[in-house]
Amino acid sequence: MKALKPTGIIGVSTVPKLFNQQVIEAMAEINDRPIIFPYSNPTSRSECTAEEAYRWSHGRAIFASGSPFPPVEIDGHKFVPGQGNNVYIFPAMGMAVFATKATRVKEEMFIVAAKAIAEQVTDQNLAIGLIYPPQAKIFEASLHVATRVAGYIFDKNLARVPRPKDIGAHIRETAYRPTYRAE
Repeated sequence: MKALKPTGIIGVSTVPKLFNQQVIEAMAEINDRPIIFPYSNPTSRSECTAEEAYRWSHGRAIFASGSPFPPVEIDGHKFVPGQGNNVYIFPAMGMAVFATKATRVKEEMFIVAAKAIAEQVTDQNLAIGLIYPPQAKIFEASLHVATRVAGYIFDKNLARVPRPKDIGAHIRETAYRPTYRAE
């Protein structure tokens, strides 16, 4: 760690506790805001917990995981760990492609989607440690991302439907909403 001086570490190993106290403390020593992303699933296979990342970095870690973790309080400051999950990208991408009848999916569309996710992260989210929009607002987040991606599709002439006046309204109209009949 000290030789490479990484600004962030991403765990996809499924090796529990791989990001141990020594690793997190070393990251905190070489970075003001160490990026700690233990993305392995399930929770039992995570490289570290949110509490470990926040505690061992003295609350300075930028944390997101592949598994859900409960909020953590360090020195009176509450951190709400975010979950870095493909749920932020793929449903919205599918919505945009479906609504526009896109002729192809291009790599740039994923960049547009990532930027659209980042646009939704507020200063209040960042203050409590969230680097993704709250999962409780995932449908709204998906609509926003799908609208941005659909705009790209129309701009690049990849759509097989006419460009609507209001792309966001078009996305909302075509979005699938499961409804269940009461029996």
